[in-house]
Amino acid sequence: MLASSVGLANADVTTDEESVETDYETEETNLTITKIVGGLEHPWAVAWLPDGRMLVTERPGRLQLIDGDDVIELSGLPQTDIDEDDESATEGGNQGGLLDVVIHPDYENNGWIYFTYSSPGDPRAFSTYEPDYGTGLAVGRARIDADDGELTDVETIYSQVPRTHPGAHYGSRIVFPGDGEMIFSIGDRNVQNLPQDLTNPGGKMIRLLEDGGAHPDNPFVGVEPGNLRPEIYSFGHRNNQGLTIHPETGDIWAVDHGPNGGDLLYKVEEGANYGWPMVAHGTEYSTDAHIGLGTEAPGVVAPTHVWEESMAPSGMVFYTGDVDEWQNNLFVGSLRREQLHRLVLDEDNEVTHEEVLLEDTLGRIRDVRQGPDGMLYVVTDEEDGGVYRLEPES
Repeated sequence: MLASSVGLANADVTTDEESVETDYETEETNLTITKIVGGLEHPWAVAWLPDGRMLVTERPGRLQLIDGDDVIELSGLPQTDIDEDDESATEGGNQGGLLDVVIHPDYENNGWIYFTYSSPGDPRAFSTYEPDYGTGLAVGRARIDADDGELTDVETIYSQVPRTHPGAHYGSRIVFPGDGEMIFSIGDRNVQNLPQDLTNPGGKMIRLLEDGGAHPDNPFVGVEPGNLRPEIYSFGHRNNQGLTIHPETGDIWAVDHGPNGGDLLYKVEEGANYGWPMVAHGTEYSTDAHIGLGTEAPGVVAPTHVWEESMAPSGMVFYTGDVDEWQNNLFVGSLRREQLHRLVLDEDNEVTHEEVLLEDTLGRIRDVRQGPDGMLYVVTDEEDGGVYRLEPES
């Protein structure tokens, strides 16, 4: 289902640059922190078109095109389940709406942008949630007609079925590894049995062709008993809200939310099992009891790094900008701790150093990207959220 517009227009978006700090000290350089877009309602992701224009998603269902001082809210997005999530989810548990946005690597020739969102579901079809409503993670793509302020050629190329209860653990980030394929995450939807169930896409990394078809080389294509989902790339994930590609090796890296503690960083491998919920580094929220078999099990890939205390990792990027000491360092946002983490990995993919930045500075960091100018940008997931530029001293 398409809508000419989704949610209420946000007239509060501003593009007046606002200085936050001019001499923020880090271990390797000082930063000038500037808010470049403000007034965003729970923004989730930022991306740049080849000509430098910026796209920002707002979770209530808005896609903003920032062109210098001009802000264009693009119409034509698919309908999201944000209103139903607000009504049906437990208090504070709504995580649905418009989520990630990325630019196709060959955008200059094909014009495609891709985005993820929580899609409304008919409870009478493909829903495991009773009594009255189910939702799922969906992936759409579209082209931009900036003159008319709208998306064109809009299509949903993937929709999670069966659907489950609204509110939580959608994932979801997209990367393009190359060779005409895309990989994205779907969270476990807060249903613990799904990540180990290969007949269900919940708690999985999904690999598709760019038009939405399952990749023919996926590990469970044609595997007996024949009902395994052909789109699955890896499994045993809980809620991956960060996904990125190493600029030199091409390896795909992800962060994963643990339960009560035990957030994870790991490299994503084809066909691999990452253990959730039979393996966990955190505990049950209500009882603090251990989950599953412990922190390791046969056939389960061990994480590269564990945050024992919850930090709720979010967007992430490997740095390739002008600060020599940061080359190929991994920057990871934190929602719960409201921080930016810099991780140094050695050639064996071991974390040898971690620096915490932006503590008590900006708020809940939802996304971290490197802009076309080589600088880091962070997105804050707040009711009055923004996009911030981190400019290193020259």
